[in-house]
Amino acid sequence: MTTPQTRSSKAAPTKIVTTNTGRILRVSAADAEGSIAAATPAVPAAQPVVDPARRADVLFRKRRAEGQEMSAWWMIGAFLATSGLVIILLSGVPV
Repeated sequence: MTTPQTRSSKAAPTKIVTTNTGRILRVSAADAEGSIAAATPAVPAAQPVVDPARRADVLFRKRRAEGQEMSAWWMIGAFLATSGLVIILLSGVPV
């Protein structure tokens, strides 16, 4: 499916903007300076910038530094261990 931004041979330059609530918006570069800056209230300098990944309503999400991500093998191992435990526990249930 093509969008109006990709139909022409020369796409309009866009900018990715993250709002204070953590919503990610794609806006044109011309609108980025004007409308987004006017629509969002200015953050006071004394208030620290809150990372959207650490909001109170987001559980278990944590941004990690590059190269510090958890390996997928931990999840594979956890799946195998849980499956083995379920099989062992169900083997004791009489038929």
